[in-house]
Amino acid sequence: MKHVVKMTLAAALLLLPMTALAQDITTNFVPGTDFGKYKTYKWVAIQGAEQPDQIVDGQIKLAVDTALAGKGLTKATGDAADLFIGYQVAVNQERQWNAYGGGGMRLGGGMGSATSSTLNIGTVALDMYDSGAKSLVWKGQATKTLSPSKDATKNQDNLNKAMAKLLKDFPPKAK
Repeated sequence: MKHVVKMTLAAALLLLPMTALAQDITTNFVPGTDFGKYKTYKWVAIQGAEQPDQIVDGQIKLAVDTALAGKGLTKATGDAADLFIGYQVAVNQERQWNAYGGGGMRLGGGMGSATSSTLNIGTVALDMYDSGAKSLVWKGQATKTLSPSKDATKNQDNLNKAMAKLLKDFPPKAK
């Protein structure tokens, strides 16, 4: 019995880091949009958006291209396309404070300590525009997606998973 409890506890501890790094996905779209009419897309740059280096740009586009191909969309080779797709990234750092103290909250009394740590947040935001109406019809973002490691394959796998998860329910079902 002790052996089973130890194995269960060990398995739970191994899963903790994976759940802490899970990507958060949010999407939104214009209700009533006929997404069935969109068959082709073209990549466009979003003016003023933060863009990554060429390597990460290629990795993001490959991950989205793969996910959209699985949905039956084709990347246009010319200027004409049903959808214009653009993205932006947010790779920033936030300071997290960890504080504790003794003696309670009083002026000049008690002992305390505060430490800070830096959290890296990597978000990819994907926007889809109706090329004819030139209006935003779908948007989504995946957080905890860009966290470069030394392993390029691991980076691409993380992006592939994030974009597949982001586009899982695309196109939205008509109600």
